[in-house]
Amino acid sequence: MALGKLPYKQLRILLKDHLVLREDPETAKLIRELKQARRRGYLTPAELERICRWKSPRAIHHIKQNSAARVRTATWRALATPSERRRLETLMSLDGVSVAMASAILTLLNPRRYGVIDIRVWQLLYGMGAVTKNPSGVGFSFDHWHQFLMIVRQFAEEFHVSARDIERSLFSAHQAYQKGTLYAR
Repeated sequence: MALGKLPYKQLRILLKDHLVLREDPETAKLIRELKQARRRGYLTPAELERICRWKSPRAIHHIKQNSAARVRTATWRALATPSERRRLETLMSLDGVSVAMASAILTLLNPRRYGVIDIRVWQLLYGMGAVTKNPSGVGFSFDHWHQFLMIVRQFAEEFHVSARDIERSLFSAHQAYQKGTLYAR
């Protein structure tokens, strides 16, 4: 695992000590620019491509395979449903959208309620015993994402911050305690 020994026994204390409330300026700008998409209720292909470039530029050639109608329909359905499962699965019906990419879409559209699931936050949660499956933090499923989401929302409510603030704090703490390479070879 790419995470060194953690000097904390409780996730709450780790988060309190590593709470990051300031958003990266470029990310904050993208969130502001996407408010129009949230109000309208769907993304355009250009907006989806911007999110992809922010999260994982490697997927851009797949993202560009989606027609404007497909992007509009899938993102509208995802944003309109009250079901988190349907929301995630509908976004993942788009080419190039994985669980992690879907979580990035939701986060940039609504950082109050969502955070981005990725290898760093998952490995930290695993290292703290908050999650017990998938120690490598790759190949996420809906169940992984939903468990992550419930954890970040719980701490967001407790600390009176956004889910994105909690996720960003987990990411930052992982960086502070990372040993070796991030991905196993």
